[in-house]
Amino acid sequence: MPKFSIGILVSVFFISFFGLYFYSIDPYFLNPDTILLSPSYEHFMGTDRLGRDIFARIMQGGQVSLIIGVGSALIASLIGLLLGSLAGYFRGGVDKGFIILVDLFLTFPTFFLLLALVSYVNASPWVLIVIISITGWMTTARLIRSESFKITSQPYIKILNIAKVSKLKILFKYYAPILAPIYFVSFTFGVGGAILAESGLSFLGLGIVAPQMSWGTILSGGKDVVEIAWWVSFFPGLMIFLVTFSLINISNYLQQLTNKKQIQN
Repeated sequence: MPKFSIGILVSVFFISFFGLYFYSIDPYFLNPDTILLSPSYEHFMGTDRLGRDIFARIMQGGQVSLIIGVGSALIASLIGLLLGSLAGYFRGGVDKGFIILVDLFLTFPTFFLLLALVSYVNASPWVLIVIISITGWMTTARLIRSESFKITSQPYIKILNIAKVSKLKILFKYYAPILAPIYFVSFTFGVGGAILAESGLSFLGLGIVAPQMSWGTILSGGKDVVEIAWWVSFFPGLMIFLVTFSLINISNYLQQLTNKKQIQN
């Protein structure tokens, strides 16, 4: 198991949601006497150009980034699971409608579709969760649809249909256990992708709006002083990298387990 990656994720979640209970510095506190201080014992990750503690801000911003990442991935994966399994099970007109819908969403590059949607609404964590979910379900849905086609072709599914067993019972009892590994792989990939999407939008000034903060907004705030204060952008970027890298490792491990089970079957 990727124990190191799991350890990193657990540590990041704990620091983000519980760290401020043990770290007494206010992430919003402006101190003109501590502007752009380099990392030290007093300010673990230094300060920004307004004298605010970077470590405290990363913990506060991590809550927003992680909530957006997990929330978006959860909703997008559920949408993909629902639409993909329905298309693979019912086929026919349902599958054709599914293909048209997916092709419609894939016509526009995902990030540009995000930009188009965000430009018409005032961004907030919950709005970003909905928007990123709307633009991130297609890959999961296509994978689920492909696997659902294989399941539907199995003889025991045909027998269950002939016996007029409830379609909901078939989907939950026979499809769900087989599709679960694919769902979890897509979910872990989706969390990293959502965090990167939110960070990109916030870096461009289209994401989280002050006084709220995320890793993306903190990273964006350091771009103007990166030559004289590297730590302002480095540490939020490091957090984004660690979470994304760890999720990719865990996704690869889950995918390997899924492949082994398929080979054994």
